[in-house]
Amino acid sequence: MKPADLGLVRTPGPPTLSPDGRTAVVAVTRLDLEADAYRAQLWTVPTDGAEPARPLTHGWSDQAPSFSPDGRWLAFLRAAGKSGKEARPQLYVMPTDGGDARPVTTVEHHPLGAGAPVWSPDSTRIAYVARVPDEGRYGTREDVAPEQEPPRRITSLRYRLDGVGFVLDRRPQVFVVDPFHDGPAPVQVTSGDFDHADVAWSPDSSLLAFTSARHDGRDRDLRGDVFVCTPDGKDPRQLTDTTLSVSQPAFGPDGRTVYFLGSEVGPSGLDFVARHTGLYAVPADAAEGTPTRLTPGETHHHGDSTGRTVVTADGVLFGNENRGAVDLLLVPFDGGEPRLVLGGQRQAVGFDAAAGVVVASVTTGDSAGELVAVSDGTERALTAFGSELARTGRVRVPEELDATAPDGYPVHGWLVRPEGPGPHPVLLLIHGGPFAQYGWTLLDEAQVYAGAGYAVVMGNPRGSSGYGQAHGAAIRYDVGERSAADLHALLDHALATRPDLDADRIGVMGGSHGGFMTTWLAGHSDRFRAAISERAVNAPDSFTGSSDIGWYFAEQYYGDADLRARRSPLAAADDISIPMLIIHSEHDWRCPVEQAQRLFVALKLRGVETELLLFPGEGHELSRSGLPSHRIARFDAILDWWERHLRTS
Repeated sequence: MKPADLGLVRTPGPPTLSPDGRTAVVAVTRLDLEADAYRAQLWTVPTDGAEPARPLTHGWSDQAPSFSPDGRWLAFLRAAGKSGKEARPQLYVMPTDGGDARPVTTVEHHPLGAGAPVWSPDSTRIAYVARVPDEGRYGTREDVAPEQEPPRRITSLRYRLDGVGFVLDRRPQVFVVDPFHDGPAPVQVTSGDFDHADVAWSPDSSLLAFTSARHDGRDRDLRGDVFVCTPDGKDPRQLTDTTLSVSQPAFGPDGRTVYFLGSEVGPSGLDFVARHTGLYAVPADAAEGTPTRLTPGETHHHGDSTGRTVVTADGVLFGNENRGAVDLLLVPFDGGEPRLVLGGQRQAVGFDAAAGVVVASVTTGDSAGELVAVSDGTERALTAFGSELARTGRVRVPEELDATAPDGYPVHGWLVRPEGPGPHPVLLLIHGGPFAQYGWTLLDEAQVYAGAGYAVVMGNPRGSSGYGQAHGAAIRYDVGERSAADLHALLDHALATRPDLDADRIGVMGGSHGGFMTTWLAGHSDRFRAAISERAVNAPDSFTGSSDIGWYFAEQYYGDADLRARRSPLAAADDISIPMLIIHSEHDWRCPVEQAQRLFVALKLRGVETELLLFPGEGHELSRSGLPSHRIARFDAILDWWERHLRTS
């Protein structure tokens, strides 16, 4: 791929299925390089595969489609433009038998936008979550500019979030609206200084389930609970016992059980490292009941981006991370052995089910996503969103690597090789997280570097997800050295088994935790010619107090203050002599910009060839969701850096 090929990538989101299972609707997102913005439209897709998918809407950004249970309506979110109030999505509905979409909510109802729609089973109401700004903030008064707002009085640790901003003065609340009658404003169901998320209806439309943290001490732990209440907010009741981190509740078919995602966080409420997110159940009539885990804790970890728990007549669908794949499983209501619905070298990243049909958005190593349908044991491919990119011939298929660390531990990864006989310069690419996985999905990073002539080695060393909890927890309190052993082993294996790779021209790069490891390797190894450390944790000591998650993340992963200081990548800055490009974003609150500045100054003062590329207006997710022009500029700078430092013999 070339950097400009980002404009050819089409990414489908989670689909919604009509009640009869015959039609899927999915939002497809693309980069509009000319407008320097993201565009998204809804597509309608027959699930029998007899007809091709076709565009259904032509708005600026249409997302989060949802069929009404009677099949007559489609609700979705529409943002009318790319900036200002027009970029804040509002709720729309359109008839499925033809006709224009009309707004249900407006900026007057929700100045910060509305969340994904959830239909009541009787198809008369829609529930959703929306942030409610404090009066006078975030443009609620046109005569008060952001710099004129009063100071924020901060008394809690959870006061800001990367990609969102300050959250203490715009809590997300649950709303219900009648979409068919003009006049009635949305009803705010929840209130208070709490966050609310993931609303769901009971089968008889008499109750709402949602998640929130309302317990004492919620500011200092990661626990939450599942609650239910009536659609007007009355009779709120807590179902769970405040022992888990929870999300995505959904009622079972008979309304007697609520299923949800949860992960253990230990007695402290902060022990999150490598904890698998599993499927749980709790009785709907419980009063702070003890949830039952339905998926094995050590082996099954939720990895899809569906955004809601999908309950079928036969069980609950669950996307399970598995060695770079995300398998789609059907978990029986009582637990037991899950049944494989979709597997193989791919990731099921979004799905829905109705009338015996399952439709999923599925990625592979050379595809950003296509829809497939499964019914009666037969799988059908439904779309060709990636055809334009595929026709360029510039997408390379990843090759699996299976290496062995010095202690005998297996290390799994991939190699993306450029065209031609070589010898190719090599890039060791390290993922963030660290509890995340590379795998069977189109990674634009690896494709662009391979397109420029670099062989890309990437893998899932200890600390990654997808290989069991013990694998993920193995790096705790010794992140650098333990991850480094596996990464070196993977790189050694690629060099030993692929003679077209040039062992004398190797660069290392990564972002977030991958940036941590890049800086670490630059200070603890002499095998790399140059490095690019991006949005990195370079100094866990200051990260503790400056990151939005630093107050708990740093100690849990890096250890106490003494360990954080001794095993910090910055502690070895005096041993870095190779050229270093540092990439960061000004508005990164996950790994704040001081993490880049401290490394930049330490290297510059020693005379090391160092550059700092700083992006305005961007947060931690620049490489995945930043402005298209910034993503292209980032690729241009990276390719220029490697051209300067790896192309010479």
